[in-house]
Amino acid sequence: MKNTDVLIIGGSAGGMVTAVTAKAHWPGKSFTLVKKQKDVMVPCGIPYIFGTLENSEKNLMPVDMVMQNNGIESLVDEAVSIDVKSKQVSFKSGEVIGYHKLVIATGSTPVKPKWLKGVNLNGVFVIPKDKYYLDGMKKQLNNARRVAVVGAGFIGVELSDELRKSGLEVVLIEKLPHILNLAFDVELSDKIHEMLQTRGIQIITGKGLLEVVGNENVEKIILEDGTEMPMDAIVLSMGYRPNSSLAQQAGIHVDEDGFISVDEYMRTHEKDVFAVGDCAQKRDFVTRKRVPTMLASTASAEARIAGMNLFNLHVVKTFSGTIAIYSTAIGDTGFGTAGVTEQRAREEELETMSAVFEGIDRHPGNLPGSHKQIVKLISAKHSGVIIGGEVIGGLEAGELTNVIGLAIQNRMTVNMLLGMQIGTHPCLTASPAAYPLIKAAEKIAIDMLKG
Repeated sequence: MKNTDVLIIGGSAGGMVTAVTAKAHWPGKSFTLVKKQKDVMVPCGIPYIFGTLENSEKNLMPVDMVMQNNGIESLVDEAVSIDVKSKQVSFKSGEVIGYHKLVIATGSTPVKPKWLKGVNLNGVFVIPKDKYYLDGMKKQLNNARRVAVVGAGFIGVELSDELRKSGLEVVLIEKLPHILNLAFDVELSDKIHEMLQTRGIQIITGKGLLEVVGNENVEKIILEDGTEMPMDAIVLSMGYRPNSSLAQQAGIHVDEDGFISVDEYMRTHEKDVFAVGDCAQKRDFVTRKRVPTMLASTASAEARIAGMNLFNLHVVKTFSGTIAIYSTAIGDTGFGTAGVTEQRAREEELETMSAVFEGIDRHPGNLPGSHKQIVKLISAKHSGVIIGGEVIGGLEAGELTNVIGLAIQNRMTVNMLLGMQIGTHPCLTASPAAYPLIKAAEKIAIDMLKG
């Protein structure tokens, strides 16, 4: 039987970052990372293999190279059982590996609802992090003309845009009242809606998918209101479920939503067993409620915490909740969100103040490459603490969203943003006199003075 000091199950962002971080902090320990497939996809890049990137080969994470460069053993195998008493993991190949510390980073699986009639017809797809599945899906979609994407979260929106770029007729269907309904407030999501429509995507909101119709292959779909639409293929982008069955079968505590229960050091209820990434339990940074956030950036942050604290609370650094920072782009327009929306805050009975400022991301605004920049900032009403923000602008909108995330994480107030020192340049940023993030904070500060 093989033995290792640290065994990591899972080779995507959570597993890889755990291994690299832990090896840096505990260089005298031996590490073994086991991944299910040789080729590991960049999760956030998956929609782009259907358009911009042309194929999946251009969207691979260099896991083996990173492991080799850091002195970490990398294997391709599938874990089938964990024995927490004897500290052993059995694999599909017959290999058994003993460990001192175990990190479970088994990720998630796309939802393919059993209630959906016709869900198993040829031409109905989901979006897993599986290169071989996605290659087959791309090949089949090359023969399609009209495709429905069901679910208008970030992946659904990105995939719709990429499929449209490839020349397909695309219908984006969202059961909620607005696209990106959980990430953006209405005044910003409506702008993204219009942007997608101008790019030739048909959008249907407020209606869910009732049935997929066909003999062996997809022929049409039926919506909840009875509307029938001919289709050649359907892509279900209806969320993901944590891959926690391996942990659950081992007696490791899993919550009622299927996530592996962890503390703020990413430790499970079982001694010497950690969990990170999509399979691990999340709490919202602001509301403290459990949330199903699944992001590679969140997984990487959790992985660093686990890696630093594997053998003792080495740096006394905890993961204090997900801020849910998302960003993406449609053409040359970037948009992002961090923290809670105003709508979510109301649902949680958080009293808020908010402001929207619209400016230009260059100064003067007629410089080449200038782009309208809209920032919405949300704060707690009485303290002024920043709890959320949304951005639409040029491609730097992603980094501005990260700045808002940092403000939330450090519990900054609108008054702190007013004193924020920034570096500006005509070709790179908005004017220092009209910097949209600061101007949005200023509007809230003035409203707070009014009581």
